[in-house]
Amino acid sequence: MKNRNTLQRRLVLETVQRMHNHPTAEEIFREISSENTLISKATVYRNLKILSEQGEIQHIPIPNGADCFDFNNTPHYHMECRRCRRVFDVDMPYQADLCSKIQNLHGFLIDSHHIVFSGLCPECQQK
Repeated sequence: MKNRNTLQRRLVLETVQRMHNHPTAEEIFREISSENTLISKATVYRNLKILSEQGEIQHIPIPNGADCFDFNNTPHYHMECRRCRRVFDVDMPYQADLCSKIQNLHGFLIDSHHIVFSGLCPECQQK
């Protein structure tokens, strides 16, 4: 069954694109619901999943934290501040050939990778 491009999906996509800060699903829902009380949290979550599967946005799995979403769907790396939990882009080229360089002893067919570095952002370093 083909997914329809609904008004709600467009609203979710436009919100992620407008936020520019690697928002969580909860933050996206709060942003949308502040202006549109008719959209449910389940609708936002469902559309984020569909948009990331379609390659419209990037889903960023965050270990031990809330997953984030990125309007920039070109391959790149991220870093998370371990204190304030904000996520930032890493300023380094994406290593497209990294998967082929991994010594694979378990028979996996490795076709992608997501790397999230951890540390302290400049603001948290000042605290």
